[in-house]
Order: sequence, then structure tokens, then C-alpha cells
Amino acid sequence: MPAPQFPANISRFDPYRNYRFRVKWDGNYVAGVSKVTMPKRSTEAVQHRMGGDPSVVRVAPGQSTYDPITLEQGVSHDAAFGEWANKIWNYQNTTGIDPDVSLEDFRKDITIELINEFGQKVLAYNVFRCWVSEFQASPELDGDAVAIQTLTLQNEGWERDASITEPTEAPFTLPSS
Repeated sequence: MPAPQFPANISRFDPYRNYRFRVKWDGNYVAGVSKVTMPKRSTEAVQHRMGGDPSVVRVAPGQSTYDPITLEQGVSHDAAFGEWANKIWNYQNTTGIDPDVSLEDFRKDITIELINEFGQKVLAYNVFRCWVSEFQASPELDGDAVAIQTLTLQNEGWERDASITEPTEAPFTLPSS
């Protein structure tokens, strides 16, 4: 018999939902993030063959790369996306007097947290040395849609936060009337 997927909550069968999450950088949660592409790592397959065995191709792991992460947020008065994007290139600094790039702090570590139905943190991913490679301040404006801004982050790796353990989920009870 296979091990249960949720050892602390053996009666749970359904995986966690993907619509409850939080994003944090600089120690603060970012307001209104509505979509995140999750961290992805790919490792190149390097083929080689042994000189004494020319009929068999061997495959070894090569260099790993980390795909960009995209964050989406409804356009509001929260300036966090734009402020980080301006650390890469700021239009106001194109006079040559001030530097165009904030070399000291344009990279940030971020945390992506998954939350269960009870509001408990169940998983977290720490993403390292992120920087903004693309910022879309607003989508094309037309029709009956929500204005969404997009931030694309390059990164140099990620790991699942092993310190977060499965929380015990209490059963739902109706309030007494």
C-alpha cells in the first residue's frame, strides 16, 4: 500500500488548490498578485559515447537553467512592481548624472507561498537573485476587462522551503446557534 500523500491529515485526498498563494520580497507581502508562473528548472542532457563501445550513446546531466517567473497583478496604486522594475533602468536617470541601474539592490530573493483552504501556509519556494527583465505597466486598454500589469523575473535558482511541515487541518464545525 502506498504512503499517504498527506501524513498529518490522512483523511485528505484532494491536492492543494492553486488559487491561494502569496508572494513576498524585502520581507513584505506584495498586494494583489493574481497569477504566478511557478519556478522551473531544466537540466541539459549531454550525450557521449565510450571509445570502446561505439554502439551505445550515454547520457549525462549537463548545465541546469532556471526559467523566468512571471507575476501578474491588477493595476492599482500599489507601486511595488514599477519600483522594482525602475531599479534596472529608470527613465529619470537617463541624463547621465545618476546611474541608470541600481547595482546595489536590483536583485532580490522572493518567496512564493501556497496556502490551504484554512489559510495555513503549506508550501513555500525560495527563489534566489531575481531581477526584472520585463515590466508591462498596463495591458492594451479596450473593452470590458481588468487591467493587469506583468513582471517577468530572471532568477538563479530556487528551492522548496523544507522548514514548512504539513499543518494539521481541523474539521469544520458549524457555529452554535
